[in-house]
Amino acid sequence: MSEKTRYTDVELEEFRGIILDKLEAARRDYDLLKATLMNTDGNDVTDTSPTFKVLEEGAATLSKEEAGRLAQRQMKFIQSLQAALVRIENKTYGICRETGKLIPAERLRVVPHATLSIEAKQNQGK
Repeated sequence: MSEKTRYTDVELEEFRGIILDKLEAARRDYDLLKATLMNTDGNDVTDTSPTFKVLEEGAATLSKEEAGRLAQRQMKFIQSLQAALVRIENKTYGICRETGKLIPAERLRVVPHATLSIEAKQNQGK
């Protein structure tokens, strides 16, 4: 029997479901981070006493920087998931971009936006 070169349409639909679930959760998280950055909850230091305001502004700046980094990372994750959906449409999903071999389904269930097999990923570090 020859080695499998691509996933079946049924398998691709399973992966699509996994990706859509992760995409929905990622967008929710991104929206929360964005709300934190924009301070839409109105929890600001403008109504506190001047003594504590200086300390709180430093913590708020640090918190916003961290939220900004997390939001950027979350957006990159969302884009990776969207790219995976495109690969499903093109029927190229699950094919390692380095080796050309099929990425194991177990890996794709855990990391559905993966474009490298474990073998290729390990070779990258060398």
